[in-house]
Order: sequence, then structure tokens, then C-alpha cells
Amino acid sequence: RKNVEDFTGPRERSDLGFVTFDITADILNGKNGLQTFWNENTWMLFFIFDWNVKQLFLYLSAEYSTKNNALNQVVLWDKIMLRGDNPRLSLKDMKSKYFFFDDGNGLKGNRNITLTLSWNVVPNAGILPLVTGSGHVSVPFPDTYETTKSY
Repeated sequence: RKNVEDFTGPRERSDLGFVTFDITADILNGKNGLQTFWNENTWMLFFIFDWNVKQLFLYLSAEYSTKNNALNQVVLWDKIMLRGDNPRLSLKDMKSKYFFFDDGNGLKGNRNITLTLSWNVVPNAGILPLVTGSGHVSVPFPDTYETTKSY
């Protein structure tokens, strides 16, 4: 996490968070549905492709509250998994794909930033359901800014 200038809004300095994570997924054919859970710093995702699933859009989001906003939600990472892709996904030490900016200083010392893995099933036909994982993890952010490491 760093305190950096945010050029997207007012000329005040805003918090920028950095998150690394592991995701392990095993995608098999069958009819047992979808389950996910957090286990030892790794997202475990078990999804069953059926005849009407064209692709799966996975995304990791962070949710937290600050004194300025009761609810903040930020997408940190995403991936599209196509039918026929390797059914085993093992991502280690992944960095967030998108900036984790707060519109102030709400990340520094925040003890309850919740990471959630969600997904959209893109069907061959029919509605596009949005599913939120049953597993999530809350992580504390440090009380001080880090300035020596690069991300």
C-alpha cells in the first residue's frame, strides 16, 4: 500500500492498495453445481460445466467501509475461462490487475477489507446469472505507508 497522487479526481493524495493472492480451481464436467471456499490463502473453486455453459467470468473484488463511504467495492482481478480450457487453474502470487484506489485515506489501517471471488456464467442460451462465492476472507491493511518496495 502506498500514498500516491490520484489524477482521476480532486488533487488530494489517496491510498493505493496492493494485494497478492493465490487461486486454485478445478473445473470438471458433471452436474453437481458450483462451490467455492477460502483455504490457507488460496481460493478453492469447483465448477461444473454443463451443456449450456459457454464460459465463466471470474472476478476478485474487495469490499470495505470508511468514514466517508459506508460501502466501497473495487474489482481487483478478473479472468475468462472458456469451455475446453485447461480444467485446472493454479495461480500463485497473483497481483491485482486493476488499481486499488481509495478516494481518500480509507485503506491505511483498515482492519476489515473483505475479498470475495465471484463469477458470471455466460450461457449458450438464456439468462446471465451473477453468482457470489460462498467463501470470502477479511484482511487487515497496515497502519503505515510503504515507500521502498515497487509493485
